[in-house]
Amino acid sequence: MNIPEDAVQLRIFLGENDRCGHRPLYEAIVLKARELQLAGATVLRGPMGFGQSSRLHTAKLERLSEDMPFLVEIVDSKEKIEAFLPVLDGMVTASSSSVLVTWEGVKVLRYGKVS
Repeated sequence: MNIPEDAVQLRIFLGENDRCGHRPLYEAIVLKARELQLAGATVLRGPMGFGQSSRLHTAKLERLSEDMPFLVEIVDSKEKIEAFLPVLDGMVTASSSSVLVTWEGVKVLRYGKVS
């Protein structure tokens, strides 16, 4: 049995149209996380959601949104996530986007080959 390791899961809620320079913000975040050798990052596209504006974003055909909700999840040690936060802050500030970031402690179980 694997021993659970303490880690942190960072969740970044943003929109499909949020940009960082010439790239989508979600893509820029994942590429920067990879460059900084964080353990892993995943982008999820939501079929429906709303944020602080309460404007509904949905993929339903009768109201097709062009700014679908996206979620970037990053998992790593507390120290590496803390070091990443100022980088993320700079990217979000430069993009003039409105994002929501959450942080929670998680237990990580490793299965399979770990390289």
